[in-house]
Formats: sequence, C-alpha cells, structure tokens
Amino acid sequence: MLDLQHVSKHFSGIPAVDDISFCANPGEVTGYLGPNGSGKSTTMKMITGLIEMTSGHILFEGKLIQDDLIAYKRRMGYVPEEPYLYTHLSGTEYLTMVSQLRNLPQRESSARIDGLLQLLSLHDDRHASISGYSKGMRQKVLIAAALLHNPDLLLLDEPFSGLDVGSALVLRSLIQELAARGKVVLFSSHELDTVERVSTRVVILHRGKVVADDSVAHLRSLTELPTLEAIFSQLAVEQDTGSMARQIADLIHA
Repeated sequence: MLDLQHVSKHFSGIPAVDDISFCANPGEVTGYLGPNGSGKSTTMKMITGLIEMTSGHILFEGKLIQDDLIAYKRRMGYVPEEPYLYTHLSGTEYLTMVSQLRNLPQRESSARIDGLLQLLSLHDDRHASISGYSKGMRQKVLIAAALLHNPDLLLLDEPFSGLDVGSALVLRSLIQELAARGKVVLFSSHELDTVERVSTRVVILHRGKVVADDSVAHLRSLTELPTLEAIFSQLAVEQDTGSMARQIADLIHA
C-alpha cells in the first residue's frame, strides 16, 4: 500500500500541496485528478523521491520511503509527465541503458526489451534514434522503461499523452491487468472518461487540497451527478465552463 499522511510542499512559502492524505492500495487503480496547477505533478514527484516534502510522511508497505530511498525506487516504475529521454539513443539502446542502471540480468532483460518493443509496436524502429520518434512513440519508450523491472508500484503521470486510440486502449487494459495482478497503480490524467473507465477509485485535488477520495460510483450517489466529468466540474472547476465558452465564441465572432 502507498500511504500519504498529511503531506505538504511549499515553494517560497506558498503551498503547492497542502496537507493531503490518501492511500493507493494493491489490486486497485487509483486515479489522481485536478485542474492544471492543483499540485498533481508535485505530488507525483514527492512520491518518486525526486523532490522533498515540506512536511508529512509517505509510506510504502508501512515503511517511510526516505528510510531506504534506493530500495524503494527499485520497486517503483514511473512515467513522468514530460518525456525526458536521451534522444541520441535508439529505443533499444535506451531500454538497455535502463536495464543496466537497474542491474537486471542481461539475458532476461534483453528478452523482455525485445518483447516490449514488439508488443508496443516499436520493434521496426528499435534501432532508429529516438530523436526521430513521434510523441506517441516516445511515450511508449517511457512506458516500457517503467515496466522493464516488473515494479510493485506504478506511478503514471499523464501516461496517455500522445498515444493513438489503439495504443491508448491497450494501455487502459494494461493498467487494469497490472492492478489485477496485485500491483499498486496511481495514475494522473486529464482524460476524465479514461479515468472513469479505468479507476477503482479517484482522488480529486483542488488548490493543493484533497476534495474527494472515493469510488466513482459512490461519488455519483453522493452528488447525484451522472458522470465523473460532472462531479469534477462541481468539485474542482470554479468557472462556469458554458459561460466561458460562449464568451470566447462571442469574442472571436465580434
């Protein structure tokens, strides 16, 4: 279980994440939602250990992640929001580098790399430089790198970014399959329909605070709203979106 307890992060005294607490359980897919600037990516970076908390605790399987950050990271797979890659390498070279950094057995990792490249439709371009890859292809490399060592915890920050419809459907099913096999899956996405279809439960963040933490079905019953989009709009979107759309349309047609 991934357990966040009263976690805060301040930048120059300003709270980006403000006293949040929630759990992501094995066997479940936890969707993490919020408007831009709500603190989602900051939370993800704290969970990965990339940035330090101002206060609070993050535990994995009952142990503080800071107690042995290296051991914790060995069990974690992370797809970041931005596809930072060594673009002078090929897809195969990049994944080989990742496997070596994780000290994976060469024969086992080579077979796994080849299989992932095949299944993610990258095999034909495996020796081409990543600099020539499309955004979707780069995203697939990041996904493969996150899965290569068979992690127990998967952190996915906008994992569907740049993927075509077919690849997105495969990833949606893969997320559910990995959760069904007992992994802890926390993923952030602005695609509310995908979150609704994939997630066991959702955590909604607004202005750095958790405003909802429940199953989609229970949130529907509590709010009497039919979709996650409607719930999200009520809890985390302050402006009248219809009014805003009309104002923009009026402006460009003036």
